[in-house]
This record gives sequence, structure tokens and C-alpha cells, in this order.
Amino acid sequence: MVRGEPRLKQKQEVTTGMRPLIAITLSLAVLSGAALATADAEKPLPSITGEKIDLGIREYDVTAKKRPVDKSVTRLGEKPEDKSTTDHSKLKELQGPFKNGQEVTKACLGCHNKAGDQFIKNKHWTWHWHNPKTGQDLGKRVLVNNFCTNAAGNEGMCAQCHAGYGMKDARTYDFKNQENIDCLVCHESTGTYYKLPPTQGNKACSVMFEGKPPIDFTKAAQSVTLPGRSNCGACHFYGGGGDNVKHGDLSSVLFKPTKDVDVHMGTDGENFSCIICHVGEGHQWAGSRYAPVAKDKVGTGKPGMPRQTATCESCHGTQPHPAGLMGIKLNDHTDRVACETCHIPSFAKGGVATKVFWDWRTAGRLKNGEGYREEGYIQGDGEPRHTYKSIKGSFKYGENVEPTYRWFNGSEIYTTVQTHFDPSKPVEINHLEGSAEDPNSRIWPFKRMHTIQPYDKGNNTLVYMHLWGDDPDAFWGNYNFARAIKHGMEDFDLPYSGEYGFVDTYSYWPVTHMVAPKEKALSCEECHNAEGRLKEVKGFYMPGRDRNLWVDRIGIFLVVAALLGVLGHGLLRIVLRARRKQS
Repeated sequence: MVRGEPRLKQKQEVTTGMRPLIAITLSLAVLSGAALATADAEKPLPSITGEKIDLGIREYDVTAKKRPVDKSVTRLGEKPEDKSTTDHSKLKELQGPFKNGQEVTKACLGCHNKAGDQFIKNKHWTWHWHNPKTGQDLGKRVLVNNFCTNAAGNEGMCAQCHAGYGMKDARTYDFKNQENIDCLVCHESTGTYYKLPPTQGNKACSVMFEGKPPIDFTKAAQSVTLPGRSNCGACHFYGGGGDNVKHGDLSSVLFKPTKDVDVHMGTDGENFSCIICHVGEGHQWAGSRYAPVAKDKVGTGKPGMPRQTATCESCHGTQPHPAGLMGIKLNDHTDRVACETCHIPSFAKGGVATKVFWDWRTAGRLKNGEGYREEGYIQGDGEPRHTYKSIKGSFKYGENVEPTYRWFNGSEIYTTVQTHFDPSKPVEINHLEGSAEDPNSRIWPFKRMHTIQPYDKGNNTLVYMHLWGDDPDAFWGNYNFARAIKHGMEDFDLPYSGEYGFVDTYSYWPVTHMVAPKEKALSCEECHNAEGRLKEVKGFYMPGRDRNLWVDRIGIFLVVAALLGVLGHGLLRIVLRARRKQS
């Protein structure tokens, strides 16, 4: 079920004090931008309601709060009596004091002398990957998305979740400097370590830096261990601008979930950490957003073994269902149906909603010269979520969402700032390759994100926006699309016509987490009927869903023939029994 219409107008916090001259200037800028946005809009803009003003982008602030520390299983076969051979709190190199994270990293690399060379090759560090199949350059340093649109040029904010220190600008950042590797973000286990953006941005962003307790780097360094869910989740649960915003199947509920939310990570079940599936070898982890494996034809069937892919088959093999008539039939499905399709009936579970719609056209509205937000949605765990924010626009949410199903062979074609498109049609941020005719394709579940976002009207391309910065062009401060886009494109010497509009975009996110217990997997009837989950997946004949005259006739003939055969056999036995009695 998708829910997203505003149903609560929450009181907002009042923040005032902007000088009148600045307020007037910003208001004029917004009015000019809003006029263009309204002219381009296809849908009416929601009315402004609510009473209070909020200056800060507080949804990012959660990444700097104390996290729940999980005691998840990081090695399969691990027993309570198993002990590490090293107590890091006893090492003289970690006795401190440490002034900053770089000093901790230097101490780490003193013993782990190969770790730096390994780490600077992984995508958590490079934010870049070249796809040899498609020839596209991918990664946060390049791509446009349909959430906050682009990390490129906004590293002063987005690098809060870079696995390193001090990335203010990816174009000038020294990716060879190993002392800037952030060891603690993945390995500390106190839950008190946090990351802040490398730059402070403007007035509206200052809330992120207020009231933060000092980090005890010595305590954090002495607590290092294999990564738990609290480490991975500190960034991955909050991608896209808040809790569960982006993926839909990665949220704060997974810090300590029940097995009903995720059968693998549930604290009352297997209690797996992320690295049980995303096995690491030399600081390279199995699984990739940019090079997913849609059909694992090998499947080790050996949980925890080093591998290049993080697939269901990696642990469960290619014939996962037990022997028997039903098991044989289910195993026959695995060739064309991804395991996740049946075993993740819904995502955004456990009371934490995911964004399903984002409208940038409405961004930039002010009250008393200040930005504000409206909290018009209360999610399942009782927490409010904003349905409008001046810096971003309007939103809708969903919980217990039924996935979108598509044929997928693991290849995606991304729309970049160089890609020209027809703006009269929705633009796919990542086009999924695959079809029923492709033997390497399977039916996969996805979260489909719908956004209305800026584009270059003259060149018919997506744009980079300059969102973060302590300067007059940063949108998260001046609320002026024209200046933010012009600045963002000029930063990368990209052509810009000077005229922007808004276009519908879709992005697709594979649903691979929040696996349900097996008894809650999809039943046959949920797909094999005319209005079932796969009614939009074309290119093949599916019994119970599709009609074919000759197939139906043959089927009816076989049923009738079988029935006549049974009746004839029964009648023959009755006749023969009667004759035996007479004789």
C-alpha cells in the first residue's frame, strides 16, 4: 500500500533573524524562479499551510546522532566463546590522544600496511566506476539522480558520507592520500562516531553543526571491529536525503529489526551483519549498484565464502527449494524469476516510510523571508515525515509497498548530463535492459521513484544544480533555480541554454533487502491470475494470467479427456465387478 497524501499538519520550529534586505532579495529571487516553475508545471501546486518556519535541513542531521550499536553476526559459524586474537584497546599505537580522524588512520595503516593500497581502489573511496559493457562512466562523481539530483559540485555536503576525510571538491581531491581514508566510519563500534559535511554551507545549513558532542577519537579507535549494521547503515540507510528515502529496503529499522522485517538480519533470527552477504576481500565488497548480477548461474551454496557477487544463489545455490513435487516446480522458476521477486513481497516495512514521489517545482517558497517545512505524514512508527520543504519541494511516501516488476539482465543504461532526450516523455534515469527473449534476464522487483526535476529546456538534457555552498548561487540558501543551474553547469564546463524547465523522471532500485520469512513468500495465485502482480510484465505466456485460444482449447481437451478417462476407468471396474459376481 502506498500512502503519501498529507494527513497531519505538524507544528514547526520558528527561526527568525534574517536581515530585511536579505529577505527582500531572496523573496524577489524566488518569485522570479517560481514564475518560471509555475509556467512549466503540469499539475497544480499544493497550497502553503502550517504555521512554523524551519531553517535547517534536519533530515541529514540524523547521520550525526548516536546510532544503536548492534551485536550482529559478522562471521558464520561464530560462537560466543570465539575471541579475536587482538584487543585493540591494549595496543600502544591506539592509546592516543588523537586530535582528528587522520591521526587514527595513520596509526591503523602503521600495522595494516596493505589496507591503504587496497582501500583507495574501491568505489566507496573513488566514487567512480567505468562500465566496460556500456562504456559509461558511473558513480557519484558523475551521475544525476532524481533525489537531490547530483553529488558532483556538491561534495561539500554529499561527502558527509564519503569514506574519507575532507572531500570539498572531487575534481581537486587527492584520491592517492591514504591518510584521508576514514577507517572509523566502518570499524568503530561505540555508536558515537559521526561525520559532518566538509564545508558549512550557508545559513540554512548551519543547524547540522550545532550541538554536536566532541568525538572521543581514542575511544573510537580502541573499539574497532568488523563492520556491523550500525556502521554500514550510518550512510546507506540515509541515502537520498533521509531515512529510507532512496532504496526503500534500507532504513533505520534494520539497525535492530525483527525477522518479520528481514529474515536474515532479524535480531530474533539470524542477526546477520551486512558483510555476511556482502563479503569483503581486500577491502572490495561483493555486490554493486552499477554492475549487479541479475542471474547467478553458478551459486556457491556456501554462505560466507569470498565471492564477487552478493546473490541469493551465493548462499542458497541454484536449486534452493526442497525435494518434492512443489519444490521441483519452484526450482523450475528460478531460471526466469529472481528469488527476491517471491521472497520480498513488499518493502519499506517496519514502520519507516520511503519517498515515492518528489516534486522540485514547488521548491523555493518562503515564509517571512525564510525557508520552512511541513510535516504532513506520520509513518508507521509514529515519526513525522516532511511533505514539503523549501529547499527541495513536495513529497509523497509509501509503506509496505508492492514492488514494480521488470525483466532485467543486470545491465543498465544511465541518463547523464550529456544524454539528450525527448522531454514530452518521462525520462528513465537508469534504463533496465532485459526481455523475455533474453536467456540472461529474470523478472526482478524494483522500487520505482517518480520525480519532477529541472532540465535544460534548450538542450533537452538533465542538469547539475549547485545546491550547497556559502555563496549567492547555492540553491539551499537563495532558492533560485536559474542561478543554481547556471553555476552547477559552469563548474563542469557543460553547455547550458540558460532556460530551464521540469521533466518527469523515473529511477529503478533493485529490492534485495527486507526478505520475508518463507511462509510469507508470494503464493502461486498472487502472480498466476489476470490481475496478479505480474500483469504488466510482457513477452511471455503465463498460465492463469494470459489467454490463448489454441492453448485454452488444448487445455480444455486434456482436462475433458482426463475426466472421461477417469470416468471410463471407473465404469469399466464397476462392469467387471458385476460380471464377476454373476459368475
